[in-house]
Amino acid sequence: MTGETKDFTLITPDAEISETTHGGRAKCVQRLLRLDVPVPRTVALSFEAVHLIAEGRRPDTARLLSAFGRAPLVSVRPSSQDPDWGGPGAILNIGMNNERHADLAERLGREAADALYLRFITAYAGEVARLDPEPFEAAAEADDPVAAALAAFELEADMPFPQAPAKQLAEVLRSMARAWEGVSARLLRQARGAPIDAGLGLVVQDMAIGLGPGESGTGVIRMIDKVTGARHISGRYKRKSLAMRAMGRKGTEIFLAADPRGPSMEQAAPDLFAELAAIADRCRRRLREEMEIKFAVTEGRLQVLDAIRAPRSARANVTVAVDLAEDGIISREEALLRVEPGSLTELLHSQVDREAKREVLFRGIAASPGGATGRLVFTARAAQTSASHEMPCILVRRETTPEDIRGMHAAQGIITERGGMTSHAAVIARGLGLPCIVGAGGIRISTRTKTVTLPDGRELKEGDLVTVDGTAGEALDGAVAMLEPALDAPFRKLMDWADTVRDIGIRANADTPDDARVAHAFAADGIGLCRTEHMFFEPARLMVMREMIFTDSVTDRQAALDQLLPMQREDFVELFRIMAGLPVCIRLFDPPLHEFLPSEREGMMSLAESLDLPLSDVVRRIEALSEFNPMLGMRGVRLGVTMPEIYDMQVRAIFEATVAASRQSGAAVVPEVMIPLVSAKREVELVKSRIDAVAAAVRVETGTSFDYRLGVMVETPRAALRAGEIAANAAFLSFGTNDLTQMTYGLSRDDAGRFMNTYVQNGVFHEDPFHTLDREGVGELLMIGAERGRACRPDVVLSVCGEHGGDPDTIDFCRQAGFDYVSCSPFRVPVARLAAAHLALRAPGTSVTEA
Repeated sequence: MTGETKDFTLITPDAEISETTHGGRAKCVQRLLRLDVPVPRTVALSFEAVHLIAEGRRPDTARLLSAFGRAPLVSVRPSSQDPDWGGPGAILNIGMNNERHADLAERLGREAADALYLRFITAYAGEVARLDPEPFEAAAEADDPVAAALAAFELEADMPFPQAPAKQLAEVLRSMARAWEGVSARLLRQARGAPIDAGLGLVVQDMAIGLGPGESGTGVIRMIDKVTGARHISGRYKRKSLAMRAMGRKGTEIFLAADPRGPSMEQAAPDLFAELAAIADRCRRRLREEMEIKFAVTEGRLQVLDAIRAPRSARANVTVAVDLAEDGIISREEALLRVEPGSLTELLHSQVDREAKREVLFRGIAASPGGATGRLVFTARAAQTSASHEMPCILVRRETTPEDIRGMHAAQGIITERGGMTSHAAVIARGLGLPCIVGAGGIRISTRTKTVTLPDGRELKEGDLVTVDGTAGEALDGAVAMLEPALDAPFRKLMDWADTVRDIGIRANADTPDDARVAHAFAADGIGLCRTEHMFFEPARLMVMREMIFTDSVTDRQAALDQLLPMQREDFVELFRIMAGLPVCIRLFDPPLHEFLPSEREGMMSLAESLDLPLSDVVRRIEALSEFNPMLGMRGVRLGVTMPEIYDMQVRAIFEATVAASRQSGAAVVPEVMIPLVSAKREVELVKSRIDAVAAAVRVETGTSFDYRLGVMVETPRAALRAGEIAANAAFLSFGTNDLTQMTYGLSRDDAGRFMNTYVQNGVFHEDPFHTLDREGVGELLMIGAERGRACRPDVVLSVCGEHGGDPDTIDFCRQAGFDYVSCSPFRVPVARLAAAHLALRAPGTSVTEA
């Protein structure tokens, strides 16, 4: 090693210390000193100094230790800019050697001195010298543990244990610096969001050992419940007075505040407790945060060793942010910015307890957050049967289809072998608020034998108990402890504050009255996408739908549709009632007809019996409806053009429901009718002429005037490119980014999950384009469509209604592009509302005021 570095600073109230040069822990110590908090003497090493040490520079530790007196005993702790980036663990009792051990043995007793020395030898051996821990574990059990540990060190390291405090400290600093610069540590913190050049500071602090003849001990105090965030003194205090040791007790952990369950610091040392509580309150008010304070008491003298942001759950973080704002300590805007939008998913769904013991059976794509436990079932019918017996179940399928809708409603969670973030299972699960794992490619599902073969060869059978962790994308063995949702008063208040600052609308994709109730409960600005086909999968409706599909004549088809009309009408009346005057955008029928027909022989036989037809006729009809690529076949507006009576029935149901709902509420309802899968202006003209005719007929029949807005779902690249001429007949353009992404990339959204991780890892795609909007490709189509649509019709309303609508990055794109609103699954609405507020507050020219 050549050269020396002297870049260390004694922390005083006016020393030049900052988070960007010395890290958060060093800056916190300085802030505590400025608040007149009793803190042991502390020296800070800057990022640059630690980097130089890692490169081989020799720190002047003798000079550094001179700040701590003739017989220093210190600790070293990491001080990164963000504590979430991690770092090496703290090392205590540096400076312990044979001489200091003898001195402490005389003052504090042999047992206390042995414990301090042994702890340091063991830590130094493992963390600095990188020796095998086994010999030191054995030494701790010896009659003379210190002598045994020193002998073990000399044997393993082939040199005596260093006695010079300066030498000890130099090696500790070098070890911690190099640990931070290591490849694995760098990759780990980058995964946590740290920049590649993130620096590490180190703080060297006088040890407060918490031992002595009077009141002594160590502890941690926080003023909140880490789960709920409610004001509550929690933590621990371990008394370590020599008087207790004389009675044969090494230390007793007691409560902090008075507690009927046992003794407390408040009772045993009321003055110290009052001083500690006052310091915690001072930190809250002046540091503007709930802190976790680590402290030591030595012979009745309190010292604060460290203060960090109190660890807390997502629910507690919301409560703390709101409470700080309500108390005038921070502003409402800052409270909003302190809560990450994505963290709200933990409040909206039951979650698997992160601290609970878990055995992972397999992993897949975390498609819908939350946790649920149930017994495996392999068919939608089995899920419904299980639900009827009030037995929670997890539906397992290779991939789901619309035919599985009822079973998905009945299940507590969903697992599919195939699929990606916008596959059928993922989209429906997010809408229902169910935990879901898709693309679990390492497993093999057999619906015939009703088994799941795991990657390690084990088999799960129908009825086995499994927990789905949709947040982590893991299937767990058996039942695992859960945390309940928490939509409490602080959550609602934070959401109200978010709504006052966001500048883009947030609607919900809601297909049923149940979905609409969730959307309304989460204060969506309306329904941005109601997929009407999901209303047809009730058993009674499904049979009528199949009768309609199997008929060859327009007259018979109309007879079947006449049976569906009142069912659809009642659905729409209920949607309008629930949304109470908020806009409701209803998409006309979209999927290919084959999705309403059974795909397995058992289902075909059942259908043949119900229709009183030979099985061969049913099979023939299903084969006739099959297409090479049904998602690019006869669906959406193509059905509306070739079988116009289907759309006629739907818009009649919408308009009759409009009249009924307007009469019930006493206020005019203005429905939004959306035509799906458009690619040509003429398609819109053909459908619009029939919709206008139905509207005129309903006005005459009911004697009631009403308005409606007609729009187009832009989900083909051609529709985006021709948006100028399409907008001439459309009051709104809603970009369906699920299909638009699929068609732009030429990727199947149900199959892309098989290779997407490899593509992302190799940098082909920056991120899964079905998860985060591709700004460069799909985003450019949105910009072209928006620009050309507005050039033709300046007042055209623009929105995104694909699953991207709940993604903060997509919301940012839409705000910048001047879109009016985004629409997403109901359970993503709160996340989107908060994300929109964050974006508005961080927009250029916006300042966040402090309380």
